[in-house]
Amino acid sequence: MKQSKEMDRIQADMARGVITRDGFLGSDRRLLVEILDEDDAAVKRLGLTHAALGTAMGRFRDAGSKGLGQAIKVEPHFEISVDGVRGKLPCPFGGKGLHQKSNIRVCNLASGREVLYTDLNIHMVSEHGFYEGKGAAYRLDPTHLAATLEVSADDA
Repeated sequence: MKQSKEMDRIQADMARGVITRDGFLGSDRRLLVEILDEDDAAVKRLGLTHAALGTAMGRFRDAGSKGLGQAIKVEPHFEISVDGVRGKLPCPFGGKGLHQKSNIRVCNLASGREVLYTDLNIHMVSEHGFYEGKGAAYRLDPTHLAATLEVSADDA
């Protein structure tokens, strides 16, 4: 797919120092449309949807928020911590609303896998199918994310 001028504008907003200090693209030099297409293909190979992954991410955030900043155990074998940071961020894709700055860490104690994501990641995964560029601090590999959170095609 060819990248539009709108996608060029969004990709420019994702650069270091525009919305966040480190940006959303990391060391990834691909066009935004290429990043989106590759991650979309990975999600489809898993038999999942971006919405299903985002929903699972939100459930873990909500469960971990009960720990009030402390890591808590959640059945059957997860440890979750949610650390709030002051402030809110806009989505680089535009639209209304700001997203709370928070770090959500989910450890799957059975597999040893771990993921770190934010409220903005939940939105970008659910609504835009964007998992950030390779090398970005909050890059989420869709396959790793699904395995860690134990999201399966039955959840899609």
